[in-house]
Amino acid sequence: MERESMDFDVVIVGAGPAGLSAACRLAQLSQEHEHPLSICVVEKAPEIGAHILSGAVFETTALDELLPNWRQMEAPLSTPVTQEHLVYLTTEHNHLSIPEFLTPDAMKNGPENRVMSLSKFCRWLADHAQTLGVEIFPGFPAKELCFDAQGQVTGIITADMGLDKSGAAKNTFQPGVVLNAKQTIFAEGARGHLGKQLLTHFSLDKDCQPQHYALGIKEVWQLPNGDPRYQPGLVLHSIGWPLSESDTTGGGFLYHLEDNLVAVGLITDLNYQNPYLSPFDEFQRLKHHPQFCQYLEGAERIAYGARAIAKGGLLSLPKQQFPGGLLIGCDAGTLNPAKIKGCHCAMKSGMLAAEAIFSALQNNQDEADYHSLFRDSWLYQELDQSRNFAGMVHKFGPILGGALSLFEQQVWQRMTGGTSQWNVSDPLADHAQLLAKTKFQPIDYPAPDGIISFDKTSSVYLSSTFHEENQPCHLHIGDQLIPIKLHLPMFDEPSQRYCPAGVYEIIEVEGQSQLQINASNCLHCKTCDIKDPSQNITWEPPEGGGPNYSIM
Repeated sequence: MERESMDFDVVIVGAGPAGLSAACRLAQLSQEHEHPLSICVVEKAPEIGAHILSGAVFETTALDELLPNWRQMEAPLSTPVTQEHLVYLTTEHNHLSIPEFLTPDAMKNGPENRVMSLSKFCRWLADHAQTLGVEIFPGFPAKELCFDAQGQVTGIITADMGLDKSGAAKNTFQPGVVLNAKQTIFAEGARGHLGKQLLTHFSLDKDCQPQHYALGIKEVWQLPNGDPRYQPGLVLHSIGWPLSESDTTGGGFLYHLEDNLVAVGLITDLNYQNPYLSPFDEFQRLKHHPQFCQYLEGAERIAYGARAIAKGGLLSLPKQQFPGGLLIGCDAGTLNPAKIKGCHCAMKSGMLAAEAIFSALQNNQDEADYHSLFRDSWLYQELDQSRNFAGMVHKFGPILGGALSLFEQQVWQRMTGGTSQWNVSDPLADHAQLLAKTKFQPIDYPAPDGIISFDKTSSVYLSSTFHEENQPCHLHIGDQLIPIKLHLPMFDEPSQRYCPAGVYEIIEVEGQSQLQINASNCLHCKTCDIKDPSQNITWEPPEGGGPNYSIM
């Protein structure tokens, strides 16, 4: 197939905080030299920020380094944290407030941290990158890796456009473009499609524990103007109910943003064992708790979305450098699980990547030395201090595990003046932790009331998700028999519950059960790629579309 090709010094895959920070820092370094680098960012979403979702309480540490004058640049970070509460939900009606002295330092937020929309922030950061000379191409999913004869990554190929469901070319067909690069940075976010291939191709994860993930589901609500409940900068985090009823870890959040907006969500760790558990329905239950519904009653739900989170921490972090490129940000897993924050980590990862690649290009090196810069950075120190958090919570639960983590980070490390000498790992991958349905009773989730809780159909509608119907399905089932012959009798086919968008359904056709895939509903959260117990589902980017987030 004849493909157009374009040559760049650096190609960056993904216009999230990691990729855009890498682009900005590369451009800054490049401007100091006689021959500026050619830098290209490709983004699968049709607009920058449209596939970006986070809580988000934002730590400005990395931004202060990248753009020290961001306050004068009108960054969309106008809401400092004004007050915060950490609560343990004991039942569907009751709670215990966790006092400040028992709250881990990692979870404390002051006015230096901001409550914000990450999709808005990425649009702002992309605008700045373009002023520095970076070329940004939204609406171009990176579909394939390119290698030379020596096995070095030499760029990517974007997705073909204009294929029908059978893979045949329509009259609108346009072949993907080859983007050649001296160095390629992969910043696709958690469970990136190409990042997953790179881990296997270069055995980048052979010396670490499996990556662990959580599913974050989020809504944005609009409070009426003048509503006395609106407290800009209020931060509420919860643990316990409803996930505790299923021995599942995770937690809820509720943030008051600017303009009378309230963000509410639930993070469900994907190492859960009960195949009847539905993260979406657990979230609907959470909103009815008095700690949450007190801010939602009388408000209007205006946005919905979901995204997987890489939360294994340092012990799950793979090798990030390889010949011809780097794997950075949440594509690698740089989120700090103890802080429940990944944006500042992703940004610093991108900045370190830029510095490593700039040095490699200046010295004609095939492999950038990211590792040395990373080990000497505050990012490594931060992840090292909290490296046991995920393992402790997985092994001992949120209460005991949280207490052990609190002791390790705020007693032991302070006493010894360094990090602990032990590792607490979880060597079993999330997909392997589901148990047979015979060990559990089905969960009877209450019907949504249409006021506080809702169904998946109306929720997906608020995500503004759109896919061209007549295109190849981007959700690939390896063995068509596994869902019905194996997963249905053993796990009651869990995809119909772990998917937060109703993509997977078991239907009856002439008395036979079949798995129906409603690919047009897909939020690109990647949960199916992560949690499928046989690893039989592979997510790939469609030719376009997906959610269209504007304030997530």
